[in-house]
Amino acid sequence: MTGDYADDARLPLLTAAEARDAVGYMRLLETLDLTPRGQAAGQLAADLARRLPAG
Repeated sequence: MTGDYADDARLPLLTAAEARDAVGYMRLLETLDLTPRGQAAGQLAADLARRLPAG
């Protein structure tokens, strides 16, 4: 399925700093939420952290 988006609907990609902040927030969620959803957030944070450029 394909579709068109208005030009103003497109958002810029995350910067490395924004991505690191997002990973940090997901790790915090993992510590606050001991349910499987919190564990999944922690796993996603770990996966994303490995993909961030060093530095």
